[in-house]
Amino acid sequence: MTRTTKTLSLTLAFVFGSLSTATRAAEAAKGSPAAAEARADIQKTLGFVPQFFLKFPETALPGAWEEMKTLQLNPATALPGRSKELIGLAVAAQIPCHYCIYAHTEFAKLNGASDEEVGEAVAMAATTRHWSTFLNGIQTDEGKFRAEIAKLVGNAKQAAASHAPAGKPIAVVDGQSALRDVMQTLGYVPEFLKRFPDEARAGAWRQFRDVQLSQTTAVAPKNKELMGLAVASQIPCRFCIIAHTEFAKLAGASDAEIDEAIAMASLTRDLSTMLNGMQVDEPQFHRDVDRIVKGAAAAAKKARTTAAR
Repeated sequence: MTRTTKTLSLTLAFVFGSLSTATRAAEAAKGSPAAAEARADIQKTLGFVPQFFLKFPETALPGAWEEMKTLQLNPATALPGRSKELIGLAVAAQIPCHYCIYAHTEFAKLNGASDEEVGEAVAMAATTRHWSTFLNGIQTDEGKFRAEIAKLVGNAKQAAASHAPAGKPIAVVDGQSALRDVMQTLGYVPEFLKRFPDEARAGAWRQFRDVQLSQTTAVAPKNKELMGLAVASQIPCRFCIIAHTEFAKLAGASDAEIDEAIAMASLTRDLSTMLNGMQVDEPQFHRDVDRIVKGAAAAAKKARTTAAR
């Protein structure tokens, strides 16, 4: 090929490449049919199109909306709306994402969550991050950790089957009394609790015991473990994923509920990334969430009134 031919080829490639770019830009300006369809469905579902959805890239909007609608907003999934929103809040609280914290809190309350349940969801997120940090920092051996979790699960099943009365309460005032309480509560002292600094073990154990292990909290044990699993999945913390999965199953969680909790964590991180990265106006976001909540509450009230007639 001569120099003249090469030059002509490069020139034609540039010209046609420019035309192709211009064509794509013109098509984008017209708007994606799929994005237009998604906006129409958002309008139909929510009564308006929130500002943050208008900022989504048209390539991302259809899939993002479809996932949100069929998972988070869907009343027919394995987990009820309140559980999904509290899981979303737990994940959002430790990202942290101000947008998602506000939205999941309001949506959880819309689904009947109490202030106590909201607080416990956040506390579970904090507890999971706390132990994730320590387990990873001391370079826990995964094989040994799996064996310890299996032993804890076995002990819990044996205790439930025996219906043995609880031992005399132990006053946890220092590291050694904490270990005695761990032994009485779990039937075994895991290595990570032995490794925790003696001076701080009492407080760390009491929070773990009173938040995650308590059977009398506002949030049911199964849901607490699903929250912990959701948080662990997107830290990510391999150790916490193992523990919370086994503890969730012990508390009665199905595979579908476990998968859904993880999917809610994925969705929360997805939307958090978009909202923060696009620098969505936060006051307007709050107004949009408030409008969604108000519209949903009015629709629910209307449905109840109609059903009562």
